Amino acid sequence: MLTMRSLVEVDALGLRVLVAGDPRLLDAPLLWVHNTELLDPSGYLRERELVLTNGLWHEEGNAAAFVANVVRAGGAGIVYGLRDVTPESPRELVEACEGAGLPLLELPIEVPFTHVTQAAAAELAERRQEGLAGMVRRGNALAEAISGGSGASGVLQLLRSDHELPLAVVDRTGRVLAAAGTSLTAEAAARVADGLRRHPPPLEIELGEQGSAAVFLIMVLNKVDAALLCLRPLELLRPTEREGLTQAAHYLSLEVARTQLAEAVEARFAGELLEMILSGSQVAAEVPSRLQAFGIDPQSPMIVAVAAFAGGETPVSAELAAAMGDFFPTEGVAAVVANGSRDVVAIFPWRRSADSALHLVRRMLDQVRRRLQGTRVVVGVSGPALGSRQLRRPLREAREACRVLRRRPGTSPVAWFSQLGTYQLLLSTADRETLRRLSEGVLAPVRDYDARQGVQVEATVRSFIDHDAHLASTAADLYIHVNTLRNRLAKFAELTGHDVRTTEGRVEVFLAFEAEATVRVAG
Repeated sequence: MLTMRSLVEVDALGLRVLVAGDPRLLDAPLLWVHNTELLDPSGYLRERELVLTNGLWHEEGNAAAFVANVVRAGGAGIVYGLRDVTPESPRELVEACEGAGLPLLELPIEVPFTHVTQAAAAELAERRQEGLAGMVRRGNALAEAISGGSGASGVLQLLRSDHELPLAVVDRTGRVLAAAGTSLTAEAAARVADGLRRHPPPLEIELGEQGSAAVFLIMVLNKVDAALLCLRPLELLRPTEREGLTQAAHYLSLEVARTQLAEAVEARFAGELLEMILSGSQVAAEVPSRLQAFGIDPQSPMIVAVAAFAGGETPVSAELAAAMGDFFPTEGVAAVVANGSRDVVAIFPWRRSADSALHLVRRMLDQVRRRLQGTRVVVGVSGPALGSRQLRRPLREAREACRVLRRRPGTSPVAWFSQLGTYQLLLSTADRETLRRLSEGVLAPVRDYDARQGVQVEATVRSFIDHDAHLASTAADLYIHVNTLRNRLAKFAELTGHDVRTTEGRVEVFLAFEAEATVRVAG
């Protein structure tokens, strides 16, 4: 690093310190050297430049003005070059520098300013070369860490060997891929994930109780997929630390891409397993080997848990699957986690009680909620499958339980299939085409009539059923007269052949509504 002290230590220059000022100033970095004979060089002088002058501006009483102008421009100090006519530095210049606390160096007569400039250039070139060499060395070490399989954790350990900084790598789903010198809370990781989804993502993120973190983006295929975090404000990082972290972020993109590829292969493998289970006997022979590839004994009892976002929330199955997939290893449980079209399926072996399985699923849900803050997730749970050959039925059960929970706001977010109502158990056994025929056979003529006449017969019947066939409360809810309500119910019976004023008619129509909802949620 180029400093006044480093120039003083060059014997060939013969520089002598006349005024040191604050001792730290001699070791402060210099931007460059600036030769001037102007009484006011502030218009040309840059901050942290060292002023070289022969004092041609010097007249009686103006040394203080020259020093004040150098200080005003942010100059680092003054080198006064002696001449034959001025074999000593002017006393008033020394006194002005002492008063301003500005370092003053004296250059012998026989040494030209060009030697000082050459020494400064050589010093900067050497430091730049050292920096480049350090970058190459660090790059080689980072490449070795990645290729050697030590992954993101190895990269962070390597960084900490050069800089004692608290570091972490977090992807855009809020998953902590590695940490060194710190541990991120779930809240902090969620804040990072939220920041990475912004356009553009911030270069510093507030982590709540864990303070501020500088963000160094990790790009994969020109997309922000993760971040290298330093749990220090960006302004407190030294230039060498920023350079090292920026370089490491580039190398971490290789590790993140490798991880994503492995996860994509595993996700496809898991998705194919679901298709095999649902397709039935044709490929059933392949299911056991697939389960073994995930560390699951195909002969063991298994539970199926299906999770989805409640209500009309847009599914983000990749993030939900990542959160669920990260849970099971922490519990020491082997599991297959696969994305469905509208849900995420987890299959895991379970030899303990059914209640303990439910406790496990609830712990998983708690972790998912912390990871995906601001969302409501529900989980349907099947009864046990006694081996891989019986997985088809539990998978359908868990999906049906999940579907029902999505449509029941305010209820428990976790439920067994066996806790569903009898009509739901009945509907879950029917295929989609049967359910579609059941709903359209009842509702199609009514919707056609409503569209042509501009009335709301269907909405009226739905409200009537929701109010348990109570005429007065239904009419009040719809802001219509009771006679108008009776006319609409009669028109519904005329169009469909189902009179909802009878118990049998209400059951038929209620099942049609539920069949349509089942088809819609199942996709």
